[in-house]
Amino acid sequence: MYEVRVTADFAAAHFLRDYNGKCENLHGHNYKVYAHVRGELLNEGGMLLDFTKLKGALRKVIGQLDHTNLNDLKYFNQNPSAERIATYIYENIVELLKQEGEDISCHEGKKNAYLWAIDVFETDTSRARYMPHG
Repeated sequence: MYEVRVTADFAAAHFLRDYNGKCENLHGHNYKVYAHVRGELLNEGGMLLDFTKLKGALRKVIGQLDHTNLNDLKYFNQNPSAERIATYIYENIVELLKQEGEDISCHEGKKNAYLWAIDVFETDTSRARYMPHG
């Protein structure tokens, strides 16, 4: 099994409804995001997935979030938790790369490259991970 990972950062504001604490107030984070791709088969060039493709897709997706109030995005239903942000990033990377001819969706028994997990760090010590396969 092989794994590759790329990292990118973005800054955004948000607040959490129904939280009952200080995070109900508008505040911001400098988020760090890791995108993990796994697979058993390497391509003709000896790579699981070109870092440039994965990094480009990640940067494009988080570019939609950078310097925004995440609560303004309908996707998050007024509760842009780190878990929901990770899911949003996962779904959008898969869709973007699919449009470019790279199917990195995760499904049972897949041996070539698939997007295994997205990590979203709100701080150095607080991370949420989304993995579509549980």
